[in-house]
Amino acid sequence: MRRKLAAGNWKMNGLAADLAEAQALAADHGAPGCDILICPPATLLSRMADTLGHAPIALGGQDCHAGAAGAHTGDVSAAMLADAGASHVILGHSERRADHAETDAAVRAKAAAAQAAGLVAVICLGETEADRDAGRTLEVIDRQLAGSLPGGATGANTVIAYEPVWAIGSGRTPTPDQIAEVHAFLRARLTDLMAAEGAAVRLLYGGSVKPGNAAEIFALPEVDGALVGGASLKAADFGAIITALEQA
Repeated sequence: MRRKLAAGNWKMNGLAADLAEAQALAADHGAPGCDILICPPATLLSRMADTLGHAPIALGGQDCHAGAAGAHTGDVSAAMLADAGASHVILGHSERRADHAETDAAVRAKAAAAQAAGLVAVICLGETEADRDAGRTLEVIDRQLAGSLPGGATGANTVIAYEPVWAIGSGRTPTPDQIAEVHAFLRARLTDLMAAEGAAVRLLYGGSVKPGNAAEIFALPEVDGALVGGASLKAADFGAIITALEQA
C-alpha cells in the first residue's frame, strides 16, 4: 500500500514570522494519517527544521543543482538541502521549466543528484493549455516522464506530481475524468519503465488544490495525494486538505 502524501510548496513566499504557520500545522496534526511535507524557501529550511523539531512533518527544497559542489553562484546542491534538514526536493516544476528553461534532461540530472544525496525527488510534469486544447496532453506527459526519470528511481526515492500548467494558481482544475485519465496513464507508463517498482511510486495531483475540492480529487483512483501551492501557506487551509486526504 502506498502511503498518502500531502506536500506543500511555499514557492517564493515566507519570512521568519511565517514559521508560526508550520508550528500551528504541527500542533493540529501530531499523529497524521498520511505523510506531510512542506517545501519552504531555502532561507527558511534550516530554521523550519529547528522549529518543528521531532514533529511528523518532512521538509524539502524547491530545487537543487545537478552538481555536488562547485562554482555555481546562487545555486544550492542536494547535499546542502539535506544538511539543512530536507528529506525531499521538488524538481521540474513548470515554473522552473518556464522561467529557467529547464529541460527534461536537466531535471533528470537534478533527480539523480537528489538520489545521490539521499533525497526523495518530487518530479513535476504537466501540459500547457495549448497542449491540452490540441489533444497532446498524454504525449507531453509521456515525453516529460521518460526524459525526467533518472536511472535508479524507485518508489522509495521518487514521487511524481501531475500539475497541469494551466491549472496552477489559476483557480481552475481539470475535471475528475481528466485527472483520472492522466494518473492512470502515468501508472501504466511507470510500470513500463520501472517494472514492478512502478506500482510503488506515489502519484500526486497539483494545480489549484483547495479545501473545497480536495476530497473529490482524493477519491479518484491512482491519486496518492497532492502537491499544494498557495493553500499550503496557511495552516488552516493546508490542514483541511490533509484531513481530506486522511479520510480518503
